[in-house]
Amino acid sequence: MSRSGEAVGKQLRDQLVALRRLREQCKAANRRPRRSQLTSTERAAILCKTGSKCHICGGDIRGPWNADHILAHSAGGKHAAENYLPAHGTCNNYRWDYLPEEFELILKLGVWARTQVEKGTAVGRAMEKQFSAYEVTRYGRRKNTMSDGI
Repeated sequence: MSRSGEAVGKQLRDQLVALRRLREQCKAANRRPRRSQLTSTERAAILCKTGSKCHICGGDIRGPWNADHILAHSAGGKHAAENYLPAHGTCNNYRWDYLPEEFELILKLGVWARTQVEKGTAVGRAMEKQFSAYEVTRYGRRKNTMSDGI
């Protein structure tokens, strides 16, 4: 990697770290008591908002799903049916409570990584190996692999 490439890489790392710290500060500032569960009527209304589709990936929701905050609870979002959209468990888990700018960078990195894997570059092959090992570990930790809804 060239000297300028190293500087850009460090700038990206610094930006991601700064965004994570900002998210953690927002989360700490908005910490509130545990919220109550949604009623079955509220959950049905939330699912209808998107025609039984995950609001993150657009896929059909069949089986278990998460009520995902539009404005994250940790960012001050209310516990009210109008602040939720349906999401697959996996989609909601990966979207987490990232700040919009942070999630945009994560998506860009993911698309770039996918391209590297598809092209079979050295970086792509290394990511294939590491990601596969990560997935094996992640699935091994899960209590119920059918809870994703995907």
